[in-house]
Amino acid sequence: MLWHPAYVGLGSNLDGPAGQVRKALAALAEIPATRLVRHSSLYGSRPMGPVAQPDFVNAAAGLLTQLEVEEFFAQLRSLERRLGRAAPRERWGPRSIDLDLLLFGQLRLDQPQLQLPHPGIVKRNFVLYPLAEVAPELPVPGCGRVAELAARINPEGLWRLDSEPASP
Repeated sequence: MLWHPAYVGLGSNLDGPAGQVRKALAALAEIPATRLVRHSSLYGSRPMGPVAQPDFVNAAAGLLTQLEVEEFFAQLRSLERRLGRAAPRERWGPRSIDLDLLLFGQLRLDQPQLQLPHPGIVKRNFVLYPLAEVAPELPVPGCGRVAELAARINPEGLWRLDSEPASP
C-alpha cells in the first residue's frame, strides 16, 4: 500500500480548547492505516468572522496514511463527531473541535465538501505558522513553500501558548 502525506489543521475555542486540541492530536494517531508523524506547538488566535466568541487554540499535524483522500476526510469528520463537535457546522462560529484537511500530498481537488489545498491556507496565520513548524519546506500546490508563505503573512492576533512570539 502507498503512504500519502496528509496535513491537518486543528482548532477549538470551547470546552477547554487546549485540552480539546491535545485530545484530537492523540485521536489522529488512532485513525486506521495512519501514522501521526509530527505536530506543532499550540497557538492562540483571535477568531475570524462576524460571530462574537472566545479565542481559539490551533495546531497543525503531519500524518502518513494509506487511506485514499475521501476515506481519510471521512475519518476526520467522524473523529470530529466522536470528539463532541455538534452539527451543523456554523461558518466561523465557535466549536469544540475543528479538523481541516489542509493538504493531501500534492493533490488538487475542488468538490463541494472538500477543496485541496484548503482554500484559506495562504491567508491564515493560525494555519501557516503551526504548519511551518511541522513542514516548513512543504510545497503548497500553486502557492509556494509553507515557510515562504508564513513569512509573508502578519502574525497579528496569533501567539504561541508558551508566550513565545510566533515565528515560522
